[in-house]
Amino acid sequence: MAATPAKRKTDIGPPHYEQFLPPVIKENFGKWKYHEIPRPGVLMHVAESGDKLWSVRAATPRLMSIETIRTFADLADKYCGGHLRFTSRNNVEFLVSEESNIDPLIADLKKENFPVGGMGASITNIVHTQGWVHCHSAASDASGVVKSVMDDLFPYFDGSQTLPAKLRIAFACCLNMCGAVHCSDIAILGVHRRAPEINHDVIGAQCEIPSTVSACPTGAIRPANVDGHESVEVIEERCMFCANCYTVCPAMTLNDPENDGLSIWVGGKVSNARHEPMFSKLAIPFLPNNPPRWPETVAAVRNLVEVYAANAKKYERMGEWIERIGWPQFFDLTGIEFTKYHIDDFKHAGETFKRSLHFKQS
Repeated sequence: MAATPAKRKTDIGPPHYEQFLPPVIKENFGKWKYHEIPRPGVLMHVAESGDKLWSVRAATPRLMSIETIRTFADLADKYCGGHLRFTSRNNVEFLVSEESNIDPLIADLKKENFPVGGMGASITNIVHTQGWVHCHSAASDASGVVKSVMDDLFPYFDGSQTLPAKLRIAFACCLNMCGAVHCSDIAILGVHRRAPEINHDVIGAQCEIPSTVSACPTGAIRPANVDGHESVEVIEERCMFCANCYTVCPAMTLNDPENDGLSIWVGGKVSNARHEPMFSKLAIPFLPNNPPRWPETVAAVRNLVEVYAANAKKYERMGEWIERIGWPQFFDLTGIEFTKYHIDDFKHAGETFKRSLHFKQS
């Protein structure tokens, strides 16, 4: 009789998540009874067996150094058996199984200048893209804007000021939106406002014309002959300033310090609770790039947060509040001017998309 072959190990795909779970989660997997927030930044999970696990959430930068990662690893080894995780909004959470370790962990985090908070009805970390630090198509910075906004809204993170429900803020440095700007309560989106400039002298050497033409999602780029050389032309009324062409063709530059800036969007969410997921919609078409602290953007976001906090019902997300009161009332309360840019006449407008797994029964 042939021996049973040993289970083959490969390096294909990620390792199974189970091997990284804390023992208390493994022992109570699928048997959790309830959870509650005993203090800002701490979530207590209670299992049917009576076992408890505390998630301690700290604010973290989106771009971290090796030293920061090592600091988190050392704290996890010291207080929670090496178990931590990062949320989808880039917060670090330490999974603590001993209640006595919570206070010293928070003290050490604060000593290292990582504040604890962002749990429940509050503002958590702003998820954001790379911005000027890395991305070639960025219309604005990411880290600088996010730092400025969160410095101003910090009391809503640490629990000093309360909100009706959780408020998720996102930032994307262009409309390719590597960030979650399409599904956040408040979203800051970098925008270009002019079509790409074509350097006809070098486009033949730097770019493949067919690839450049096919890169445009709206068909705004077409082959052209300029001074006897193969090049392209841009139909400006079709251009949506996405920089896809610049990605494949460096001779088509889009960045413009005079016209690039930021827009503000509101009302998106991922959760299915109370209402199916919602897409963000335009609130402010344009704000100028004004580094290093972006005062116009900071003031606009604070205004939205304060008006929402003063008028929404408990547990009501930003989009749900706007849907209840209506967009005219939203513009009146926030003092935002309604313009032609708020009219969504794009043929693939968000209202035509199904945003949930929920289907109506006939």
